[in-house]
Order: sequence, then structure tokens, then C-alpha cells
Amino acid sequence: MLMIMGLFVGLAGAIVHPDERGLLRVEAERLAQLLDLAAMESRSTGQSLAWSADGYGYRFWRMAEDGGWSEARDSDLLRARTLPRGMMISGLRVENGPAGSAMRLEFAAQGAAPAFAIEMSFGAAHYTVAGSPVGELQVLPGAGNPRGG
Repeated sequence: MLMIMGLFVGLAGAIVHPDERGLLRVEAERLAQLLDLAAMESRSTGQSLAWSADGYGYRFWRMAEDGGWSEARDSDLLRARTLPRGMMISGLRVENGPAGSAMRLEFAAQGAAPAFAIEMSFGAAHYTVAGSPVGELQVLPGAGNPRGG
């Protein structure tokens, strides 16, 4: 009986406090869905959108008619987000090259989307959110180039 109660307590603890890998996967899948939404919204409205990260959070931006960018505050889905403590966006590669000093990804209203890989980490766990030029998004375990290079 004591052993059964111990198993239940352990299982409840795992459900209440999922492991780092599980939490990271959930956040990576959320990011992939939001990036997909931003790309679709950009194409359907004809207004360019961008995503940027500071390592511990991210936000979406809309291009104004004057060509400037303003934070997307009119959508609960595309609102600024802070990652859980200890989790971070550790890298961005766009079109197989480094994104530069700023982690920024732009979704143009017309044309093909850029190929990109966003690396996320939480403790020893790593996931990559990879996007292809045809708009396919994948959440892949591990860090690095989604093509294995």
C-alpha cells in the first residue's frame, strides 16, 4: 500500500512539474504555431510582420505604412511573451547563415518565407523550430542545423 501511494505521489509530481524536455517541447510547439499564424496573417492582410527575441522572451511586430515597425499589441495571440524561468531562445539562423546581432525574423506580405531555425534550450534539453521556404514548420529535438549539417 505504501508503495502504491509512493507511485501516485511520484506520478502527481511529474504531472504538476513536467520535466525540462517536456516543457521545452510545449514552448517550442507554441512558438511554431505562432510563427505559422504570423506568416499566414502577413500573406492574408498584405502587411509584413516580424518576430524578434531577446533570449528570454519574444514579440511580434507589424510594419506600418511609413515603413517603420511597431509592436503588435492588437492581438492576444501575437502578444509579447516571456519564457519560463531558465528557458531561452539560444540562436537563430536564417537562410543557412547567422541572423546577425539581433534575433529577428521577417514575414513579407508577398514572396517566399525564409528558411530558418530557432534554437531553444532549457537545462540540458534542446529543440529547434525549423521553417522551410514553402511554409512548413517542424519542431525537432536537439540543437543545430535542421538538415543535419
